[in-house]
Amino acid sequence: MRRERLPEHMIRIAIVDDHAMVRAGLKQFFADQPDFSVVAEAANGREALDVLHRGGIDVIVLDINMPGQSGVEALAAIRARAPDLPVLILSGFPETHYATTLLRQGASGYLNKGCDPDDIVKAIRTVAMGRRYITAQVAEMLADGAAGAAGRPPHEGLSERELQVFLRLAKGETVGQIAEGMFLSVKTVSTYRARTLEKLQLETNSDLTYYALKNGLIQ
Repeated sequence: MRRERLPEHMIRIAIVDDHAMVRAGLKQFFADQPDFSVVAEAANGREALDVLHRGGIDVIVLDINMPGQSGVEALAAIRARAPDLPVLILSGFPETHYATTLLRQGASGYLNKGCDPDDIVKAIRTVAMGRRYITAQVAEMLADGAAGAAGRPPHEGLSERELQVFLRLAKGETVGQIAEGMFLSVKTVSTYRARTLEKLQLETNSDLTYYALKNGLIQ
C-alpha cells in the first residue's frame, strides 16, 4: 500500500517514547497542527534506528529514559547515521539534568514533558528549519558553562561514551553486559568506567548509582 503523499510544507514527525499513552497523546495533539504529520512511532532506541532507516522523517521527538538502548545512546546512533536530522529531546527529566550535555552531543533542542504544549509546537517548527530550540533557562546554563566549569555538575564533563557507560552502570548493568549492548570490548568499557569514576571522584558502581539517583539522572 502506497503511503499518501503529504504536502511539501508538512513536517513529518517520528515519536520515540516507551510509553504508548505518551505517543498516543502526542500524536493526537500533533494532529491538531495543520503542518504536522506523525509518520512513525518507536518504543525504544533500536526501533528508532529502524524508523530512521526507512526514511521520510523531518524531525524526531525523542525520550531519554527508555529500556534497552536509552535515548542518550539513540541520539548518538542517530547523529552517526543522519547528522543533519533534527532531534528534539522531550524528557521527563528537568532541563538542569541533561539539557546542556545533550545539546553539546547533537540534540537540536530539549524540553521537559511538563512544558507548555505550545512550546513543543514552537520547538518542532524551529528545529525543522534547521535551527536549535533553546529555552531561556537552557540558554543561561549554556552561558554559565561557557564562562567556566565552576559550579557545573561533574557529569557534564563526561564524554558521550563515558555518559552512556555511566548511565548503564548506574542502572546495574555489568561491564560485560554493557560491552555486548554497545558492541565494544570489555577492556574498552572498563576504560570508560575508570575514566568516569575518576572524573566523578567516585570509587564503586554503587557510588555511580547513588550519584545518578541523587542528581536525577535515572529513576
